[in-house]
Amino acid sequence: VVGGAIGIFVSFRTNSAYDRWWEGRKLWGQLVNSSRHFCSQVLVYLPGEGGRPSALQVELIRRQIAYVHSLRVLLRQQDLRADPELRRFVAEAELGALAAGSSPTHSLQQRNLELLAGEVAAGRLSELRMQKFDDTVRALLDVQGGCERIKKTPFPKGYGFIAERLIQGYGLLLPLGLVGGIENDWIVVPLTALVCLSFSLISEVGRVLEDPFTMFWPALPLSALATTIEVNLRERLGERDLPALPVANERGVLM
Repeated sequence: VVGGAIGIFVSFRTNSAYDRWWEGRKLWGQLVNSSRHFCSQVLVYLPGEGGRPSALQVELIRRQIAYVHSLRVLLRQQDLRADPELRRFVAEAELGALAAGSSPTHSLQQRNLELLAGEVAAGRLSELRMQKFDDTVRALLDVQGGCERIKKTPFPKGYGFIAERLIQGYGLLLPLGLVGGIENDWIVVPLTALVCLSFSLISEVGRVLEDPFTMFWPALPLSALATTIEVNLRERLGERDLPALPVANERGVLM
């Protein structure tokens, strides 16, 4: 009875942690789609230059790529100014100003909106299409807010503490309940180790999935997703010198 109760308790923690991991993956899937949609809007709604993207279109799309890379860096709690991918899309002076702010990603989206609002004022972008841009930027910020909610709301530590104590107590009491009830008492030792190891491993799976934005191998492959967005958007600009899409290493790990 106690073993069944512990199994339910530990599984609840693991399932809840997996829900956080899967929600993070869905949010980044939405980020991929919204970034592609923003790129298409920029290239279709704004005028180009002789069949080629204008300087404004290139700036808006490159800033969107910078937004994706900066979100990846912030979720992994790394240094913006030291990230090589981000430095390719943001000038040194602007990067320093972004790093000094409380929300660099929000600053990047605000700058894009300011440029688009200038096109509306100049009569090169209709208010209806500007509203569509506004909806896309809102979707991007919703993704960012969802990721920040997961990152900044740790799983309650009480679940892990209670699970560990229950497993320890169960490991101490289980041999006493098995000795005398089995013909070969020596089997109690490996049986107890196997049962407690199973509970501990299930609990550990929940622990490593609590934060899907770390650099630990079970975390989400943010670098691969960000690079995919970069390649997709730069292809729309007609660029050919593109980074290679990341692939899993020999152990099947994709970061």
